[in-house]
Amino acid sequence: MSLAPVSAQGEKASWKQRLKAFFVERLGLEAVQSLAAKKTVPLHRCTPFYFLGGMALFLFLVQIVSGILLALYYKPSPDQAFESVRAIMTEVEFGWLIRSAHSWSANLLIGILFLHLLTTYMMRAYRRPREITWITGVLLLALFMAFGFSGYLLPWNQLAFFATRVGTAIVGVVPGIGHSLLLLARGGEEVTGDTLARFYAIHVVVLPLVTFVVLGIHLYLVQKHGMSIPERELARYGGPERVPSMPFVPHFLLRDIVGWYLALALLAALAALFPWELGEKADPFGAAPEGIKPEWYFLFMYQTLKLLPPYIAGFEGEVLGVLFFGLCGLVVLVVPFLDRGPRSRAVLNGLAAVAVAFFVVMTAWAFFPNPEQKVACIMLGTLLSFVSLTLLVPFADQRTPAYRLLIGLLGLLGLIFVGAAVWELIA
Repeated sequence: MSLAPVSAQGEKASWKQRLKAFFVERLGLEAVQSLAAKKTVPLHRCTPFYFLGGMALFLFLVQIVSGILLALYYKPSPDQAFESVRAIMTEVEFGWLIRSAHSWSANLLIGILFLHLLTTYMMRAYRRPREITWITGVLLLALFMAFGFSGYLLPWNQLAFFATRVGTAIVGVVPGIGHSLLLLARGGEEVTGDTLARFYAIHVVVLPLVTFVVLGIHLYLVQKHGMSIPERELARYGGPERVPSMPFVPHFLLRDIVGWYLALALLAALAALFPWELGEKADPFGAAPEGIKPEWYFLFMYQTLKLLPPYIAGFEGEVLGVLFFGLCGLVVLVVPFLDRGPRSRAVLNGLAAVAVAFFVVMTAWAFFPNPEQKVACIMLGTLLSFVSLTLLVPFADQRTPAYRLLIGLLGLLGLIFVGAAVWELIA
């Protein structure tokens, strides 16, 4: 009698083992088990940066779940889109919370991806053999920004309608293929119901398919090559084999989950305390509302194009601006192949410092309408440019021409910011 419970417990354990063996054999999970058992994560001063990728992945999962729930009720037509979103917010149980969570998680996701890209650059985690990992990461950032642009129109409200008209018009100035891209994006010469249908198809079909492919490649490469260790940490410990590490399962994974909980807590607070507004229904024949602005991650481009003069050296200013941002995107994409030594690295670091300051200043300039606020933001950006230099170029040889070029670029940027502040006060 006393042996019966032990026997029953043994049979139960055996049943679990047989079920596990069934799936392992048929799905080929031996490699996954081996990887989970052997994978380790380096422990050093930059280890907290590794959590940003996991938080971004978690927010992407939130996007998928909340997006599917919204798609159950959304109707992509000019006559019903606005009403369906309003019904989601007022009639569907917790619909307002789901929509707010979807919108806020999209913004948090892109913000974390910006930080992830910046910290990856600062650690030079794109070094051989991780060039393709970097490229797929940059492509993922571009894809999620495209998600934001295509999803902005879907509520079919007044602000989104006119912002999309402005955004697609910028695409139309690309030399040679601009008009074709404009027709492809809008489905015609103007923003109409065809534009809404195309944006919906791009948002829920095209972009997710491409994103899953690129994300799959990115995650595979991360698992294959492991976490990159900054050169400073390698020098500090005397080699990669001497850098301490922890098992990915369960130690790092549990810490990753804590990061997910923190992201979820922030998302829940934002969605509950600051519900995403709907606005008024789009009226193509109505007046454009004041203060039309794109999402915050497009503001630096929008504000720059807005400040450019009509013509620069005989060329249209807007065309040069679009080409400039396209060139900047290409440079970011091929950074691993441009970093060929201390001098080229110093130039890249200086450009990165200028880019960070430029992004912050232009974004703040677009956010704050008062001249006094703009002056404060410009001064902050000037300081930030030099702070960025100290962060990105800690070991630069000050005697090299490249370093002197960096100081000159940042000094010129500071003069431009100060000049813009003075001009703002005078105007």
